[in-house]
Amino acid sequence: MKLFRIILWIQSIYYFLTAAWGLFDIQSFMQLTGPKTDVWLVKTVSLLLLAISFSFIANLFTKTHPLPVAILAIACCLFLAAIDFYYSTKKIISFIYAIDGIIEIILLSFWIVIIFKIKNQIRITENIFYK
Repeated sequence: MKLFRIILWIQSIYYFLTAAWGLFDIQSFMQLTGPKTDVWLVKTVSLLLLAISFSFIANLFTKTHPLPVAILAIACCLFLAAIDFYYSTKKIISFIYAIDGIIEIILLSFWIVIIFKIKNQIRITENIFYK
């Protein structure tokens, strides 16, 4: 569970910082990521990433089962990496997004390890309660 908490903290902070940046300093955000025609869309995605990071942080301070938040974290990693790689290779968005995709894949690799550990804990719990 220590790895779960560490990776969840890292992903929470990463999403929070990148989301807040797009909301509070769109000019510097666009200097790094390239010009945007729809700033409202950047801000919408930023707000969604903030909501996700808040749910991750809330999970860190509650005693709930880790599986639902792990599934959310995995889905975010998969879908954001897919978008990053697809559109950056087509040169629709800046190559800097491919770096974000790499970060998402690194996070995903840790989540895969965590899921296997959670799966083993579920089996142990089921054996205790269902014997």
